Amino acid sequence: MMRSTLSSDNSSRLSVRRRELLREQRLLNIRRFFRNGHAVAGALIVLIMILLAVFAPLLAPADPLAQTVVNRFAKPGTAGYLLGADKLGRDLLSRIIYGARVSMIVGVSSSLCSMLFGMIIGLYACYYKAIDNILMRICDGLSAIPSILLAIALMAVLGQSLFNVILALSIVYIPRMARISRSAAFVVKEQTYIEALRSQGASSFRIIWRHIAPNILPAVVVQASYNFADAIITEASLSFLGVGVPAPQPSWGNILSEGREVITKAWWMVVYPGIATALAVMGTNIFGDGLRDILDPHTS
Repeated sequence: MMRSTLSSDNSSRLSVRRRELLREQRLLNIRRFFRNGHAVAGALIVLIMILLAVFAPLLAPADPLAQTVVNRFAKPGTAGYLLGADKLGRDLLSRIIYGARVSMIVGVSSSLCSMLFGMIIGLYACYYKAIDNILMRICDGLSAIPSILLAIALMAVLGQSLFNVILALSIVYIPRMARISRSAAFVVKEQTYIEALRSQGASSFRIIWRHIAPNILPAVVVQASYNFADAIITEASLSFLGVGVPAPQPSWGNILSEGREVITKAWWMVVYPGIATALAVMGTNIFGDGLRDILDPHTS
């Protein structure tokens, strides 16, 4: 009876101490974040883009699909168009703001989906040698195809829609996420405490998801931030080529595609959406670099 009481007291102390350590780690990461200029600058840019996407109906000065043909190619600052108008007299600023919504939806959704399925593949490939070769050879085959070509091929099969763009980009990014997850999981798997858990009879599911998965999250989250940036530029490329988000739904890519044909008379149709795309990709990449330094300082 005495032993069971002592054991219970020890486990409760360990639990309390573990919670304290986790709280201290979170506070340390927060302090690291605000001391890291790259992380703060990147986070601000990403936050602005997300706010534009969420509050697009409130921030856009006009309906992005409303046509006023008499004002076609209106120059910036004239006829009430702050950034000018396109060939159908649609407000360019409104279309860019709504284009941010498309980019953020695609970036967030594809990076989260690829992170989830990539982690599943990587963790199980690491833990079970029998399926490791099969899963990794499939990932190698997909990785051998350039991302943009694979995305174009998938869109040709799936058809044009926002959902299909997310699905195609998720498939494109799953192999790289699976490899990152597998590599990080191998390091954790060789730790002594994993062997101790096996010897105590812990189930494979518990070891994988309770003890290995949380320890590979820093590497996976950093890679997801880079996938986010890559998804923005890839979605714009697909829409620019006419196989992404279908017109007339505004996307930075199809706005650039329309502006390419009239660049000599309406330069603003290329310059402003190009700046928006560059800022979004740059901000996300800078944020990813800062996040890497915070979550895994040994890689910096």
